[in-house]
Amino acid sequence: MQVIPIKTGRISPRDSLIDKILYSIQSSEVSLEDGDIVAIASKVVSVAEGRIVDLTSVQPSRKAQELGTHYQIDPQFVEVILKEADEILGGVYRTLLTIKDDIMIANAGADLSNNPKGHMTLWPKNPSGSANRIRKELEKRTRKKLIVLIIDSRTTPLRLGTSGIAIGISGINPIKDYRGRRDLFGKKLIVTTLAVADALASAAHLVMGEGDEAIPLAIIRNSEIPVDSDHNPEIAKMPKERCLYMKVLQEYMKKSEGNKL
Repeated sequence: MQVIPIKTGRISPRDSLIDKILYSIQSSEVSLEDGDIVAIASKVVSVAEGRIVDLTSVQPSRKAQELGTHYQIDPQFVEVILKEADEILGGVYRTLLTIKDDIMIANAGADLSNNPKGHMTLWPKNPSGSANRIRKELEKRTRKKLIVLIIDSRTTPLRLGTSGIAIGISGINPIKDYRGRRDLFGKKLIVTTLAVADALASAAHLVMGEGDEAIPLAIIRNSEIPVDSDHNPEIAKMPKERCLYMKVLQEYMKKSEGNKL
């Protein structure tokens, strides 16, 4: 498998994202091939969709001020998180742990980095819908069968640093199910599944970086993963009651609340 980083330069809301993607790939002397996986940083999709917030226009609520003081976060930033998050689970210094679109993520995906001062980007409103539109337009203009992933960075419990997560998925089955198969010693696998889309997102994230690399695009080639136009991106998500981290965290939070009484 090959991961090809593609530099794009800055992308503004005035740019056509598809034009920018195709121009950047051509400038890198690369041509899209059947089966290529086009991984795109969520931030450039958000910028192209106008999902940018000017923090000077945000009036923080009392709750935002309280959380901002407790976790040492700008209350205006917290107010945006409150509006974007489906649920706030807690936090640490300068970061809130949230649920957004059934994904556990820091700050509901809102991000200040790689933005002009005083501005932040939000996740696309419908990441998989955006991925699907991008894939269809790229396939139309290149006449190639493609997979598109919109990716962001995330942290993993008790691990330092970020890895990738596919928040928008189009043209691929995001999960490989090993349940019912046998391991090397003939034992039947009961719960094992492979997060294909997230593993690919991490590979792309590795070449994109987190700073001023200006590489919000990567092509993953020769993955041997079939294009699946009938995919269901929602199967990558796990219900809260089945999630190890979420179930234990909720039980701990209930216990902590009980001890306060």
